Formats: sequence, structure tokens, C-alpha cells
Amino acid sequence: MNQPVKETKVQKKAKIESYDIAKSDETLHLAVDLAKFIKENRLYQNIQGKEYVNVEGWQYAGSRLGILPVVEHVINISTDDEIKYQAKVNLLDLRSQQVVGAGFAICSNKEQGKKYYQEFAIASMAQTRAIGKAYRNILAWIIRAAGYEPTPVEEMDYGGNETAAKPAVPTEKKPTMKSASSAQAAESAATEEQSASVRYASAKQKEEIIRLLNNPTITRQEKTKMLLNINRFDEERAAQAIEKLKKVIEDREDGQSAAA
Repeated sequence: MNQPVKETKVQKKAKIESYDIAKSDETLHLAVDLAKFIKENRLYQNIQGKEYVNVEGWQYAGSRLGILPVVEHVINISTDDEIKYQAKVNLLDLRSQQVVGAGFAICSNKEQGKKYYQEFAIASMAQTRAIGKAYRNILAWIIRAAGYEPTPVEEMDYGGNETAAKPAVPTEKKPTMKSASSAQAAESAATEEQSASVRYASAKQKEEIIRLLNNPTITRQEKTKMLLNINRFDEERAAQAIEKLKKVIEDREDGQSAAA
């Protein structure tokens, strides 16, 4: 009588595939899985004959270990002649709910190839670099075991290979000094307005999404897909994701109850 129930529990557990960073045999299995995933999805770039993994690949490795990035802050440290942002990202272990790593990064429009980058793109790149740096601090050896260089693409200062953000295209016209000054002021105001209008998901919203993704009714594929995009969510999209997850969980739990 009890045997079918036991089999059902075993089947449910089999759906959840994750690894423990403290167990070397498990992380080596992850390295094999990671190499395949990165190659199939082209989450790497070849720079001077070496292959470097994009931040999405690092996020995938972290998500398989239950370690997710949470942006602590993105600070504007610009000066009159330079657009410059600093970001800090913490890594949260979902099993222990403890911070297990952190990464700091800076991005500036004074860097090679970023002269015409808009302000929001500089801020975004600082955040992206911080995510990659945080993962590199604890997962570099796993990326190396997967056959790639243990440095995120976004950290590589190599002109012509930076594709994470698109530069603003400068005008071909040559206005007078007065009109140029007015155009620059208008462009600066438009950029500030655009940056201010983008309100990224709060740490509280991200924590709620992570909590809901941990529900047994959510599949690994669904979890991985959302985790890879969580740091791109604005407040509205994060709120929609939370409501959608709650509804999916409720519907699936009701279905399981009915089936029982």
C-alpha cells in the first residue's frame, strides 16, 4: 500500500538537479555540463586565441549551485568630464541564505571603445562586470575545469570585443560651437531622464522571486531561465514575475492535491 507513495516521492526528488560546491565530485560533473551548455548556447568569445565565458555562462554555473547574484548598489561616481559608475554584487547561497561572495566593478566612458556610450549603458556594464567578478572569485576553477579561461569576458579590456552594450552613434554633422553646446546639453538631459526612468527590480523583489523559484513545483528549466534574466528586470516586470509564479505554484499545488 505504501510502495506507490514512496516511488512518487523519489520521482519528485529526481526532477530537482543541483550541485553542492563543497563536493568536488559533484562540481566536476557540473564542469562537464557547463562546457556543453556554454558551447551549445555560444556563451563565450574568442579573444586572441583564448575562449572567455560571458556573464550569462557564469550565472548559469552559479544557478546550478544554488548561488545567485543580488545587486547591493550601483553608485554614480561621475565627474564633470567622465561618466563613471561603481557596482557591488553579493552572492546568496539559497541553501544557507548566507552571502558567500561579493564582487566590485567600475565602468567609465574613458575606457577604450566606450567614448560614446550613454550613461545607462555605463551603469549597466558596471553591474554586469560586478556579477562576473563575484562569480569569478568563487567559481573560477569550475570554469577552468570546463575548458575556458577563468576571467569573464566583461573584464577583458580588449577593443572591438565588447558587445554587452551598444554605443550611441555620434552625429555626422559639424555644428557651430554654440549649437554643439546646446546639443550636448540636450543629449545629457535626455540621458539623465532615460536613466532615471529605469527603476530596476529591488533586492526585496529579487529575494521573493528566488523564494518562489525554490518551490518544488517549479522545474529546473523554468528556474534557470528566470535566474539568467533576473538582473535585467525592472520593478514592473519583477512584480509581474512574482504574480505569475504565485499563480503557477497555486495551480500546480491544487492539481497535485486533486490528483492525490
